[in-house]
Amino acid sequence: MGLFRRNSNQPVTDGARRFFSPSNAQMYLSLHLPAIALGFGMGVTTPALPIFAKSFDVSAGVASLVFFANMLGGLIASLPVGYLLDRFGRRKILLAGPVITGVSALMMAFSGSFTELLIWRFVGGWGQQMWVISRLTVVADSGSKGSHGRVIASMFGIQQIGTLGGPLIGGISVTTLGLQSAFIIQGVVSLIAVVPSIFVLRESLPTRKDTPGGGRTNDFSWRSLLSRPILTLFTAQLFGMTARGGAIGGGTLFVYAAYAYGTDALTLGALSSAMALVGIPLTLLAGYLMDRFGRKSTLVPGSGMFGIALLFLALTSFWSLPFAGFVVGFVLLQGFNSLLQGSWQVIGADLAPEGARGRFFAAGRMVSQGGFSANPLVFSLATTLSGFTLAFMVLGAASLVSSAMVGGLIKETHET
Repeated sequence: MGLFRRNSNQPVTDGARRFFSPSNAQMYLSLHLPAIALGFGMGVTTPALPIFAKSFDVSAGVASLVFFANMLGGLIASLPVGYLLDRFGRRKILLAGPVITGVSALMMAFSGSFTELLIWRFVGGWGQQMWVISRLTVVADSGSKGSHGRVIASMFGIQQIGTLGGPLIGGISVTTLGLQSAFIIQGVVSLIAVVPSIFVLRESLPTRKDTPGGGRTNDFSWRSLLSRPILTLFTAQLFGMTARGGAIGGGTLFVYAAYAYGTDALTLGALSSAMALVGIPLTLLAGYLMDRFGRKSTLVPGSGMFGIALLFLALTSFWSLPFAGFVVGFVLLQGFNSLLQGSWQVIGADLAPEGARGRFFAAGRMVSQGGFSANPLVFSLATTLSGFTLAFMVLGAASLVSSAMVGGLIKETHET
């Protein structure tokens, strides 16, 4: 007897069969449910991080290092994680990622110095990168090329469901229970999130069918990444992610809000939650557009408008506009960022060789993480040299360059 029973006179539609199929149940419990929980956990700390960094009496430029440390951890983890995925399989790495993320968050809560906080942010970056690369690889293992846009965009959209309530709850938690509470919540939720995967996640690493017993595939050469089209793609991706690094999860945008406007954690959390609500349908729309009109249909206009929104934020600093000006810029950035969610990963899924998806995704994620890491460094250097105006101008220019490269130099990877 199953958990879900039906009336014997009521037919089961094909859609219902697919919805409750074992493969879909595995996807929901092992990927979607943890994505919601991890998105919630990361969202809880979004408004707390800049305030926590500020509590150690450091400057705005130094405070940005809390984001750099996390991104640096992910950057260094990328290639080793990709190798491990193709060598030992997806399951172990996917399970380890949330555990490392959760433990590092709990340790962050009890950091006694800014240096200690940076160390645990670095470790957390490793865990997050393990989760991101392994889940992308699992999706690519099981999805068809024609639906990569919708499948990957839905994965990012589902994670935003967790992000929806996380920042607001984080702001309330910080206000009522103290800064450390947000990191404790993230740690507990991340550890709980991995439990369903332990029981339902199956290995998806492809095997070589033309060898006795089906050995592991190994038909990938790192040298193939040095071809001109791939290098051009990765360069455009690096520029684009350098610009977007401060918008994903608040990041350096919230450092600007905290230092330029004295914004508190509750306000930052409310802003993030509100934009997560708007961002979910935009991310899902982006998946449809990529499968219907091609991958460049979201990347080119999205990156261009994102760059213009960053230039608008430069004006809010240059003209010392009131907080309402920041809110307008923040809303524009988050909206265009939602349209860009998963876009580079979709292109990666189109190009990834079957026998080495882990390593190919790792290379792409290393480029993305390099951009993420560059964002707080550029922001920190520019603000130290000439303030927030220069920082937003440089990042806006990077996004415009990425848009131009994708539009003029990169071939469409999906036939419409």
